[in-house]
Amino acid sequence: MLNIGCHLSVTQGYAHMVKEALSIGANTFQFFTRNPRGGKAKALDDADVAAFNALVKQHGFAPMVAHAPYTLNPCSDTEKTRAFAMMAMEEDLARMERLPGNYYNFHPGSHVGQGVEAGIAMITAQLNALLKPGMSTLVLLETMAGKGSEVGGTFEELRAIMDNVTLSDKLGVCLDTCHVYDAGYDIVNDLDGVIAEFDRIIGLSRLYAIHLNDSKNPFSSHKDRHEKIGEGSLGIEAIRRVINHDKLRHLPFLLETPNEIEGYAAEIKLLRSLSE
Repeated sequence: MLNIGCHLSVTQGYAHMVKEALSIGANTFQFFTRNPRGGKAKALDDADVAAFNALVKQHGFAPMVAHAPYTLNPCSDTEKTRAFAMMAMEEDLARMERLPGNYYNFHPGSHVGQGVEAGIAMITAQLNALLKPGMSTLVLLETMAGKGSEVGGTFEELRAIMDNVTLSDKLGVCLDTCHVYDAGYDIVNDLDGVIAEFDRIIGLSRLYAIHLNDSKNPFSSHKDRHEKIGEGSLGIEAIRRVINHDKLRHLPFLLETPNEIEGYAAEIKLLRSLSE
């Protein structure tokens, strides 16, 4: 069965997200751990957490993905920003242990002119400080579009981070279809080739989730603007091949398309109809 979901708001609680996901035919979902632009996280409610854990078990949900705020940048050139990244990730990972067995995804960061090597060194330093042997949460590095000074626009950069993290078994990758296409990986015309390259450089065993998005921009544009499924430069046939590929189809697929809940419901219904 296709494991498909979308981005939901945690505002009304964790258990509410599960119920909302079920109402639109989803069996996984993604949510921000806090405001995507930063700030404090809302305190967890014990009853809500217990209801969440019971519901996902009852309905056989695939792993869910918690997304770090966009402002989390462990390789910033300012101490204040790096300190927020450390604080937010430490707090988020502690909270995620209350929702065991799920994923925590983050954008590796932007080196803002310090250079890729310096950026990777700062990212790995933060991960080495925060990853613990007993944690049940898997931390996912997201593939990026390579705009500006982003780290993670190539598979090699992600591999370099993983190679320098002591508890590398606590790390995986979330592949974003819009991002990799914008970064120059042609999943429209050579999906098999891109998958083979990912496997050679990172290893498919390290791929745990997919952000399923079309792109508003052309191939290798390094822009990162998501589009609704089938309405962008990837197109519906490329998306169909992604969700049905024998090396990807078991993964959770998370929609981050520009939609409200009704639009997500329609896309989930469409994708289930395309699932072989």
